Amino acid sequence: MSKKSNNKIPKSFRYLLWSYNFSKIDPEEDAERIIINTINYGNWEHWQWLVGYYGERGLKEIIENTPASEFRKRALKLISLLLDIKSIKYASRGAKIRAEKNILLA
Repeated sequence: MSKKSNNKIPKSFRYLLWSYNFSKIDPEEDAERIIINTINYGNWEHWQWLVGYYGERGLKEIIENTPASEFRKRALKLISLLLDIKSIKYASRGAKIRAEKNILLA
């Protein structure tokens, strides 16, 4: 990933991640959640930060490996056009949650 020297998320992201402890969010560890929330609810400036921080390739890779059900349809269509994403993994949200629980239990 294209890490910037500043490993902090801009304060303008606070409302996108309102249900999380913003001061403890790490851009590397929480990349998937940051990207999903930003694509679904962020504005153009938020999206530009994502590309600047994670790079187009890193962002595209995370989106392609995230179940489509995590994204709002319109937001997914737009980001797919902008990043030239041809396909995205499909998994029901329930299957993803069950898989995460299995990983945690192992």
